[in-house]
Amino acid sequence: MGMILALMLASAPPMAVIDERQVAREEPPPHGQIGMSTAYRISDAVPQPRTMEFRKRVLHVGAAIGIHPIAHDEVYYVLSGEGEVESDGIRKALKPGMAAYLYTGAKVGIRQLGKEPLSLIISYPVVKE
Repeated sequence: MGMILALMLASAPPMAVIDERQVAREEPPPHGQIGMSTAYRISDAVPQPRTMEFRKRVLHVGAAIGIHPIAHDEVYYVLSGEGEVESDGIRKALKPGMAAYLYTGAKVGIRQLGKEPLSLIISYPVVKE
């Protein structure tokens, strides 16, 4: 294990427990502000350092995360509702229990479909600049 990683691990707490109710906020989705969503910025509440993003987002009816390029692999996992994910112009339907694994460099987005909100877990590594 590298010295820097060992120091980071030594300074990190044993765990962080976050209640989603404490980090929830209503806001337009990123990348186009299409409709409204409830964002749960779970990993933002984790003490530094951290190496991943872990978020829950509920896209309200008619909402979407607009098409945008990603600089890391990213996962959209559907908890409830239905949606359509797009990656480099290819579209696929998503339902509860399905995950879309998206690759670095792709142009991606996701939109809510149907009568109920689309509840997602979104996770990706923190990219160090």
